[in-house]
Amino acid sequence: MEVILREDVEKLGNRGQVVKVAAGYARNFLLPKRLAVPATESNKKIVEQERQAALRREAKEVGAAQELGKMLSAVTLTTTQKAGEADVLFGSVTAKDIAELLEKQGYQIDRKKIHLEAPIKSLGEHKVAVKLHREVTAEVTLVVNKEEEAQ
Repeated sequence: MEVILREDVEKLGNRGQVVKVAAGYARNFLLPKRLAVPATESNKKIVEQERQAALRREAKEVGAAQELGKMLSAVTLTTTQKAGEADVLFGSVTAKDIAELLEKQGYQIDRKKIHLEAPIKSLGEHKVAVKLHREVTAEVTLVVNKEEEAQ
């Protein structure tokens, strides 16, 4: 039986593809879960229209992400942390901390989009990658200063 996939199905195909599957698999799994529709001419036209709309929406999202990326590239975040003698932080600066700093600047960025290879544990200037979209990544500058202790 030929069906048109409405969603990406692992080990079967991607959204919009026409695939040949066993009738039972289509009838008992794909069709009831709305993962696929029968491959008729009218369904092919509908799926093509959905695909075109998804491409337009994707292009708009990429454009918005690029604009936000340009704005974020100009941002410099500054934080103060307690540090020891060798300029090593007692704690660390994590993606959550960076997301909070960005929020104070007026940018709503989910902490999961902030990519740190490891939490920042040293003073100085660091470049932090923020993945805004699959195709768009911006770099934010983070300056970590030593907190002056009051005596």
